Amino acid sequence: MTHGENSVSAIGRPNAWNIGLWVAQGLLALVYAMAGMTKLTQPIDALVAAGMGYAGDFPELLTRFIGTVEVLGALGIILPALLRIQPRLTPLAALGFSIIQVLAILLHLWRGEFFVLPMNVVLLALSLFVMWGRTRKVPISAR
Repeated sequence: MTHGENSVSAIGRPNAWNIGLWVAQGLLALVYAMAGMTKLTQPIDALVAAGMGYAGDFPELLTRFIGTVEVLGALGIILPALLRIQPRLTPLAALGFSIIQVLAILLHLWRGEFFVLPMNVVLLALSLFVMWGRTRKVPISAR
């Protein structure tokens, strides 16, 4: 089976790994697009009131930068694979999300915000799954 055939098994059914990876990519894109747009469009006071206490403790530019990276990552986790143009960027977007989550876990541990850690761990696991899957299990070949 060549890379171009990985999305369909030998008997014509969709490959379960590929479906799982697309679902994970979609969830990551949705979560990060929403989180990023919130960080980009809401006043810092509103972010703090919504539970993002760190936004009030760090420079506004850092929060806006994180939001920008999250939105770009949401595009990068979907579009290169979907369009099959530079699909190697998809696992790199997943790596970026993994780094964001490791840093977020460290930040929330430092701040004693343990309630958010389960979500951070789930997002980290999904990101690592996509990075592994699109690199090793079901890579997508370029056009």
